[in-house]
Amino acid sequence: MARTEPCILTNMCMLRQGDRVLVQDRNDPDWPGITFPGGHVEPGESLVRSVIREVCEETGLTIEDPRLCGVKQWTEEDGSYRYLVFLFRAERFTGELRASDEGEVYWLPLSELQNRPLPSGFPEMLPLFLRDDLSETYHFLEDGEWRCENL
Repeated sequence: MARTEPCILTNMCMLRQGDRVLVQDRNDPDWPGITFPGGHVEPGESLVRSVIREVCEETGLTIEDPRLCGVKQWTEEDGSYRYLVFLFRAERFTGELRASDEGEVYWLPLSELQNRPLPSGFPEMLPLFLRDDLSETYHFLEDGEWRCENL
């Protein structure tokens, strides 16, 4: 049995300022809605540097001391690859907030986030950003239906 498999590596960061979080209203028709900024890890790039770069590209802000708080993962239905999203939290940043081609960005009270249109799978991973007793959200097919387990 092979011990390696193709995978896609991505990241996402919840930037928090008091009771507010920085959100992005995504333009992507494949995954629209209100979410946190993030993106792909480039080949040879560290996970931490990738999330700092992605947040800056999408928001104009340079985050400091991002902390890994969880992982979201699933394997494509045909088994061709695994998709990993490394989830980070940060509270310190510099720079001026600005939008990008990815979508508008703005501060939103955390308490209002659940009342916004959220992308598929985002509500299931939100607890990983907020709770220290969880570290993984795992999506898997069971009897032809997608299920999710937070661990």
